[in-house]
Formats: sequence, C-alpha cells, structure tokens
Amino acid sequence: MLVTYAQAINAAMKEEMQRDKKVVVFGEDVAQFGGIFGLTRGLLDEFGSDRVKNTPVSEDSIAGVGVGSAIGGLRPCIEIMYSDFLLVAFNEIFQSAAKWRYLHGPEYKVPLVIRSAAGSALGAGAEHSGCVESLFLHSPGLTIITPSTAYDAKGLLKSAIRSDNPVLFFEQKQLYQVKEEIPDEEYLIPVGVADVKRKGTDVTVIAIGLMVKRSLEAAEELKNEGIDVEVIDPRTIAPLDKDTVYESIRKTHRIVVVEETNKTGGLGAEFAAMFQEELYDELDGPVVRVAALDVPLPYNVKYELASIPDVKRIVSAVKSLF
Repeated sequence: MLVTYAQAINAAMKEEMQRDKKVVVFGEDVAQFGGIFGLTRGLLDEFGSDRVKNTPVSEDSIAGVGVGSAIGGLRPCIEIMYSDFLLVAFNEIFQSAAKWRYLHGPEYKVPLVIRSAAGSALGAGAEHSGCVESLFLHSPGLTIITPSTAYDAKGLLKSAIRSDNPVLFFEQKQLYQVKEEIPDEEYLIPVGVADVKRKGTDVTVIAIGLMVKRSLEAAEELKNEGIDVEVIDPRTIAPLDKDTVYESIRKTHRIVVVEETNKTGGLGAEFAAMFQEELYDELDGPVVRVAALDVPLPYNVKYELASIPDVKRIVSAVKSLF
C-alpha cells in the first residue's frame, strides 16, 4: 500500500495498541487533536481516553510519567512535540530512563518509547528545528532510532514498542509527507541493523535521516563522474551496526558521514573517532564530515537552507577524497 511516512508511524502505533493492551499513548494534544503533525489521529476514537491522553505542557512531567508507567508494567509510546523540547526533559531521560535498568537490577524493565519530530522545517526557527541525537548518544542505556523511510519508520517503531529498553525515536519533519509503498501484511525491522540503501565500490557514505535521500541523489550525480557510492543508513544510531558499516569501509577504504546535526560534537565526530581508532589501516584518507553549520538554525528559510547539507555539499565532500 502507498502511505506517507506519517501514516506509517500512525499505523505502527495502531497495530501495536491492537496487539497489546499495555501500549498507551500520551503527550501534548495527542488525543482529540491527533498531535501537532496528526500522527496520533484516530487513536482516541479507537482506544479511548484510558489509553490515549493529553498532557499538560510539561515535557519533564511527560517523560517522568513515561518512565514510571513503563517500570509499572505499561508500554508507553509518548510524544514530545519537537526534539528540541527533549532538553526540557533531559534529566528524566538521561538519568532515569537510561540508567534505571542498571541501577535497580535485572528484574526492572523500562519499555518506553519517546517519539519526537526532528530537523529543519522550512521556517520553524532555531527552537523547533533541532537535531539533538548526538546529545543523547553520550548516555549509555538509550536506544536511538532515526528512520529515513516510511517502511523503516513503521517496522522500527513496532520493534521499539516491543523492546524492554528505553528508545528515543526521532522523526524527520521534512519526511512526514513523503510517500512510499510498504507491505500490507505486518512486518518488523530489528533494532540495531543498518540498511545499505545503495551498493557501491568507491566510497562509503553514512547518512542520517533526511540526509539519506540527499545522499542517494548525490550518488546518482557522482555516478556520472565515475564515482560509485555506497550509501548506508544506520537506522539505529545507538547501538550502531558496526558489522555492516565496517564491511563497507573495508571494501571502499573511503568514508563520508552526512548528518543534519551541526558539526561540532555531532554524530560524525563520534563516528570519525571510532572509524579512525578501529579501522585506521583501512582508510585511504580522513573521515570526511558533512553537517549543518555551527549556528542556531535561522528562521529565514533562505539562510536555513544554506545552513544544512544539500546535494551539492555532499558531492563536493565525496570528490575531496579523490
């Protein structure tokens, strides 16, 4: 069936709520209104107010109740409207959600999913357009997922809801209305498994979220110049599927990381350190990072577009390795 990225996420929640009565959804405006982006639309009508609830505008409380209800036996799939607002709930996520399985022993589980809209949104401004994945990468105990397609979003969200570990599920706002064919029948995608979106032999490009689509476009341009690009979508940032990534690097010996996070302290910084520490002899050049500029994302759309990587910047970065 042909669905949008947003519809795939909605379908994943609906299917998991039908399957397991312990799955609950709550967040700001998720009930009658169906969420700011409409991703929870229809859930209240089908599952009722005991399982789909609006919350006050208090991200710290939303996350805290999420942790408590998960430990108490439910499987909450909660929504923090914009990923920037995860920082309001940073203590509950960083200290409680991520650490309590370790602090309290093996009998404890924290089957919590925190969904949040991430990335640029063509004029939403610096406080509503952030990519904060790298800030939470420093927190052992969290699973971090960043799907780039409707197919991946549905399969990974279903797996995340069934996981006994806390999951941050980042959804790219510019992908919400992108349509794709997905199977009619139920399917799951295992957490922690990367996907090779395009096979190639000359250079490996690891792309995150929205940057997967742009990297694939860049790969087609580079093909015309005789450069064969392999594009890998990690899908899960933590834990990273090193096996898939390292197999590709050992084949191409060149690596570019493309992300929408700003460059300093971003995902590419950690990946570059990891690759050069563990695969130094396999590299024919430095790990090249393509990322957003180190500025708060501008409200002006022209400057916003200039701040995040585009196809031209990705092409230029790849060519620099040759």
